[in-house]
Amino acid sequence: MLRGLDIRDLLIIDRLELEFQPGLNVLTGETGAGKSILLDSLGFVLGWRGRADLVRTGADQGEVTATFDLPAGHPARAVLDDAGIPVEDELVLRRVNRADGRKTAWVNDRRASGEVLRALSDTLVELHGQQDDRGLLNPRVHRQLLDEFGGLGAQVDASRAAWRDLARAQKALDQARADLAAAQAEEEFLRHAVGELDTLAPEPGEDAELDARRRLMQGAERIGEDISKAQQALGMGEGAEARASDALRWLEGVVEQAGDTLDAPIAALGRALAELSDAAQGIEAALDSLTFNPHELEMVEERLFAIRAMARKHQVAPDDLGGFADELRARLKALDAGADAIAGLEQDAADAQARYDTSATALTQARSNAATELDKAMSAELAPLKMERAVFTTARTDTDAGPEGRDHITFTVATNPGAPAGPLNKIASGGELSRFLLALKVCLTREADGLTMIFDEIDRGVGGATADAVGRRLSALSDGGQVLVVTHSPQVAALGDHHWQVQKTVVEGVTLSIVVALDDAARVDEVARMISGDTITKAGRAAAKELLGG
Repeated sequence: MLRGLDIRDLLIIDRLELEFQPGLNVLTGETGAGKSILLDSLGFVLGWRGRADLVRTGADQGEVTATFDLPAGHPARAVLDDAGIPVEDELVLRRVNRADGRKTAWVNDRRASGEVLRALSDTLVELHGQQDDRGLLNPRVHRQLLDEFGGLGAQVDASRAAWRDLARAQKALDQARADLAAAQAEEEFLRHAVGELDTLAPEPGEDAELDARRRLMQGAERIGEDISKAQQALGMGEGAEARASDALRWLEGVVEQAGDTLDAPIAALGRALAELSDAAQGIEAALDSLTFNPHELEMVEERLFAIRAMARKHQVAPDDLGGFADELRARLKALDAGADAIAGLEQDAADAQARYDTSATALTQARSNAATELDKAMSAELAPLKMERAVFTTARTDTDAGPEGRDHITFTVATNPGAPAGPLNKIASGGELSRFLLALKVCLTREADGLTMIFDEIDRGVGGATADAVGRRLSALSDGGQVLVVTHSPQVAALGDHHWQVQKTVVEGVTLSIVVALDDAARVDEVARMISGDTITKAGRAAAKELLGG
């Protein structure tokens, strides 16, 4: 419930403090006195988007503070908790608008964004007027309003979940079909390439091995001559090994006469002969390795060139040909298995479609039931508003499937029996529209506990008994809650539990707007003014007393 509103330096208000009460609160005053300024100020502190030039001329900044009571379980508590703002039984919103346009807001003395203010606003205040700024005249939100009326949140969530599952299944199926089509387009290439690679069967490292073998064979004749010469130089006969053997034999023949002076040379020659023998064996092995079939070089080169040509063809490194072949085989395998995979995905998509159809059909039925209940509720609400002959219908038609089902919902009315039904804003006159919207408001907000409802001249265009009916419905609506009404109707004003008059005054050449709480006597004068005009007559005052006493 809105308990207090403190406005400073906004438009033509310098300082204004209002304390609102439960029940029906009415605000009256002459046209232009500033009643709309109060709503602008409340909208400003609640984060609503409105006029930008709010700061009073000559002031550095304008400021609005609104105080609300938050009983246990009030939905605003969840918003505060999500925003990390301390939750208390009292909620204080304060917002400052500086002359340069900068805006700053606080919620319970914590800095807050406009998004937080607007989220709180949705749980605190419901504003409505003939301009339908809350969307009752907009067919695009009628389905959402019907779902809220019928409490269909769980069914709508189920439909959204089924739609997401269907979208994922269809996406997977479409992707598999696209992949299969692409694979089929290159099937001939894949099979030919895999056949070539299987025939060639390249091994990792084979390119380097073949290249080294080729180089060795290409230089075999030249290096073979030199290796043979080295073998001859070391060999028996006139070679180094034979000479070393002779030297050792000669030294050993005289070792007894020479004493120990020849021990070291003899030992060194022994080691040298062993090394020379190892060298001779290694040279012989090298010569053996250079012995190859005359056609082997041709075969090595043919294999090497085939591997390199295949690598160039597929634009991969020679050592990567094996892995590339595995990749192509995997693509062929996927191609061969593609039909089976698609069959499975088609079944998944069909199952998801069936689940969505079931969910959407159940939601359609639930909406049809809710529409019937809303039409009954509206019929009950229209009768006390002197519109018992009017017919309100919640029309449902099929539309394209989507996350929230396959239903298009439109609120239509027929104002007289036999007259064609049509959209609210095209069929109803101004006074009729006010009553339709009031009835809708009552039906759609009956579960909105703790909500302050504000009606901005909802009674415009009606008078007499009809205005009295509107006032009585507003009074009944405020029972146990809080309703604020900006009105020009004396019948509505007379039914208020609390009455404020908005006045315009001039102080030192400056026009200011003030709001005065009316006592019983002042209230008679204000209702009389609303009846008879600027000059209050005895008849007007008598009529006012009768209205206030009725």
